[in-house]
This record gives sequence, structure tokens and C-alpha cells, in this order.
Amino acid sequence: MKSLTDPPQALSTGLAKIRDELHVPDGFPADVLAAAQAAARRVPNQHADRTAMPFVTLDPAASTDLDQAFSIEVSGSDLLLQYAIADVAWFVADGDAIDLEAWTRGETLYLPDGKAGLYPPIIAEGAASLLSDGPRPAVVFTVRVAEDGAAALDGAERSIIQSRAKLAYESVQSSDLPFGFAELARRMAMNEKRRGASRVDPPEQEVERLADGTFRLSFRPLLQSEQDNAALSLATNMAIADAMLAHHTGLFRVMSEPDAFKVKRLRNAAQALGLSWPDSTSLRDYQQTLDPSDPQQAALMLEIRHASPGASYQPYQEGIVPWHEAMAATYAHATAPLRRLADRYVVRCALAIANGQPVPQAVIDAFARLPKVMGRADSRASQINHAAIDLAEAVMLKGREGETFKAVVTDFVDHGVRVQLSDMPVVAIVKATGLKQGDGLALRLVLADPDRRSIVFEPV
Repeated sequence: MKSLTDPPQALSTGLAKIRDELHVPDGFPADVLAAAQAAARRVPNQHADRTAMPFVTLDPAASTDLDQAFSIEVSGSDLLLQYAIADVAWFVADGDAIDLEAWTRGETLYLPDGKAGLYPPIIAEGAASLLSDGPRPAVVFTVRVAEDGAAALDGAERSIIQSRAKLAYESVQSSDLPFGFAELARRMAMNEKRRGASRVDPPEQEVERLADGTFRLSFRPLLQSEQDNAALSLATNMAIADAMLAHHTGLFRVMSEPDAFKVKRLRNAAQALGLSWPDSTSLRDYQQTLDPSDPQQAALMLEIRHASPGASYQPYQEGIVPWHEAMAATYAHATAPLRRLADRYVVRCALAIANGQPVPQAVIDAFARLPKVMGRADSRASQINHAAIDLAEAVMLKGREGETFKAVVTDFVDHGVRVQLSDMPVVAIVKATGLKQGDGLALRLVLADPDRRSIVFEPV
């Protein structure tokens, strides 16, 4: 895919406009920066020395805010995952200037030309980040993964660790990774299948800034290294969720299944795409058979995602089992405290539970407040992502008004259809009738307006 060279700076101007419209923070207040500088100098004194353990990190090559490092050991037929999570709470105290600012943000916001961090860079990309340039404080969770993929929390401790290598998704080799990495991912995948989990990972439409300053718009499927690495986080999050539930406390990630009307619509979509979906097969089971490399199946995967009611946060409630339908399990977010506010409190809760200590009252109080804060932050992040993609599409097509493009119908929307261009990573809404999913059609570009982040096609 060609890069978007952006000669008139339409992308740069448009991204600045998005930041202004959606109130993306620009830097940090002076008092927050001052507090962060002081916090970054805080010397860990409640941490065990685990620098001899062979931890490594695995992230996008350019990432510097590294939440997780890992090491894997064999214990009989089990695998012991030592999962180190950045000890953000060591640097951020309840009610201090850094904490108060984080509560206004909720999470790190990502744009193609930069990010607005949850915490100041001196913490998020320095003192708390699990980089390989020196020892760092962390909370190390010991997660036991059985042969069938069942994950259980064996312990947790504040530790000083030393990452041996900063590995990148794009270039990592199997020889770089700890023994058992691929096997642990295989076990987790087997366990997901046994549970009937229905996570769908269709290719994502994204805008990426390249090293030369240009941008690229593409559909990017997950690399195998990303999928395998996600299994480590999945195991830890599930083990922590089970531990919190057993102790009648916590903050959980929940999601319900699509209602009967949406499932019926999905069945119609599958039929329109020429896919066979037996009446006796549930949506959960059917999703496990879909291949994102096949255009028709990928289109249905996207439609399934659109039909999902979305995930949210829910504090523990007596007598209610928090449930994440896509995971087919009780689930929590704990493994990204540098980027998500809620994770810092879940980590503190799990650390207390694992050591037989009471959960701090400040953490319990935060669980009641976090669903609203995180919901608002997630919504803004989604708006930013969609706006950036709309802008990139308009910039890519500007000047090509009147040209004809081939497209495929992916699903239906009010008053029209959603289409994907056949030769470009562009998704658009077209006013048209009499079409079904999977149909090919020719479209004429009527308008590409970067200022409005708008593209308009009409059927030829």
C-alpha cells in the first residue's frame, strides 16, 4: 500500500483539528510534571530482588511504555508464567497530582502522529516502563497454566526485575523467546475452544505514521507473535479475575451476547455471503470456524463485531457472576496499567488478595467510580480512531473525484450498505438498494473532503 505523502499537510492539519474537537490533552499541567519528576526518583524499598530471572518484553518496535515482561518455567506438566506488570502504584499515590490528572484522562489516547499519555513520559516511558536499560519495579504474578489451558493465580509480589531484551512483534524469532512460549499460547487457544469463547479478530483498519513522516492506511491482521503474546496477558487476566471473584471483590470486564434479532440478522448475512451456517450451530461455535484471510468470512467477522453490544466495566456485586460472553469466562483487565487507569487498581487488589491482605479501601472505592470514567475514556478513544481513519480515507481519495472504484458489500446500515473498496483499504457507506452482502459493484467517487473527513460514493 502506498504511503500518504500528504503534500498539502491535509493529514497533519486534520489531526490537529481532531485533537481540538475531541479535547485530546496536549502535555501535562506544571504541577503534574513536577510531581512526576519527584515520583520518578522514588527508590523501591518494598520489592524482592528478582533481577536474576530471565524476563523479556514483546511489543511493537517503537513502543517505549512497556507494561509487561515475562518469563516461563516448567513445573511438572504445568507451565509457570512469571508475568511482570509495571508497578505504577509505586510512583502514583492516591489523591496526588498525577493520580487526579489520570482520573480526568482514563486511558492513553493514540493518534497516528502521537499519543496523549495517561501518565507523564518520565513515568510511563521511563521510571515505570519495563525497558531493558536498567532494573525496574514491577508486580510479578505467578500464573500456573495446566495442560488443558486452565490458568490459576499462584502468587504475586512486588519485585525488582531486569528485562534481558526488548523484542518486537515485527522481527522476533522463536529462538528469542523463552521455552514454553508457543506451548503456553497453544494451551490457551485450546482452552478457549473448550470454553466456547467467541473472540473475533478481523483485520483492523488503521492509520500508521511511518519513519519518514508519511502515513499509511491499511487493513492489518494480527501477527502470529501478537496473537501468541496476547495469550500470556489473557492467562494473567483470567487468573486474576477468578481470584478476585473468589474473594468477593474486584472490577471486571463484562459483555453480553447479541440478542436474538441480531443473531438472525447475522444468519441472513452469512447466507448472503454464501457461507454455510447450520441451524443447529450456535453463534459462539460458528465463529470458531471463520477464517479472517477469506474475504467473505472476514466480512462476516466484521459484521459480528458490529453486532456485539460492546464490553464494559462492572464492580463485584454479591450474587452476580460477572461474565464476558466473547471470552466465555469471568474476565478482568490488569495487564496494562501504564495505559489504562482501571488496571492500576486491579493490580493492587490482586496483589493484596495473593498475599492474604485486605484490599485497600481506596481501591474498593475506586471500583465503584471506574466504570463511568473508563466508559467515557473508551468512547473518546473510539471517536478519535474513527475520525483519524475517516480523515486518512478522504486525504487518500482527494483529487480522484469522478473515478470509478470496484467495491464489495460487507453489511447493511440504515438507508444503505457498507462497502469495502477492492483495491484500497477504504470502507464507506453508500446509499443503495437491492444489494446483498458479498455483491460486487462499481462506485463513482463524488466527494473527498479532508476538512469534513467525508467521502461520498454513488453506484455507477
